[in-house]
Amino acid sequence: MRILLTNDDGVEAYGMMVLREIAAQLSDDVWVCAPLYEQSGKGRGITLHDPLRAHRLDERTFAVTGTPTDCVQIAVNDLLPEPPDLVLSGVNRGFNLAQDVTLSGTVAGALQGMTLGIPSIALSQCLDFDLDVEAQWEAARAYGAPVISSLLTKGWANNLIFNINFPDCDDEAVTGVEMTRQGFRDLHDLHAVKRVDPRGRPYYWLDFHGHDCELVDGTDLKAVAENRISVTPLHLDLTHYETLHAYKGVFGGAAPKRIRTPDLKETGR
Repeated sequence: MRILLTNDDGVEAYGMMVLREIAAQLSDDVWVCAPLYEQSGKGRGITLHDPLRAHRLDERTFAVTGTPTDCVQIAVNDLLPEPPDLVLSGVNRGFNLAQDVTLSGTVAGALQGMTLGIPSIALSQCLDFDLDVEAQWEAARAYGAPVISSLLTKGWANNLIFNINFPDCDDEAVTGVEMTRQGFRDLHDLHAVKRVDPRGRPYYWLDFHGHDCELVDGTDLKAVAENRISVTPLHLDLTHYETLHAYKGVFGGAAPKRIRTPDLKETGR
């Protein structure tokens, strides 16, 4: 089995070393194509207006001046002798839970593998950014390969990935593994901090509030909070089907030619 590794923390990140250890338990044919510089929060971004450079660090390791999506695309298209059988993205330093998955370069790397027809998995090591200086990698180290092996044995559809989050604890404190759904965190977690540079000009630095959120049974958020490994199947279809069906009576024929004035009280807006 040929395995391609990528991440969004950069090719020299500690989590990549952990991912190499995990992959080595699964195969001897392991390749790395990861960003030269950190690309956290870039989501599914691709590089369109600048050339991409791939630096060969050793026989099977490449550093690319682009995003995780760029890395997977270039590796599959050109850098590897044959397409990989599996893409592993991570191990991210920090969680990728709830709506974080839409921002995550780690998840994006796995999604790009999926779009190329390759089974793909994203892996993240949770940590409390308010308290922890460095992640506790023991949980990912101990359980990464066995969890991946179990998924490979079962197999999965070609239109989804698995998003694995390891809890912020050592391996002996892990209480189990749970198949979860994507949770939801307070929308106001992300905020912009306004500052002033030495020349008196304002600038902004994005940051996250660290307050608690409601933990709902069956979600990725609750699983890791209770020291369980969260395994969430994700796909790219963002359609809200309930609304799609509800609005069939509004649109479903000729395009409207007149403007209707909505009664905001009736619509609840």
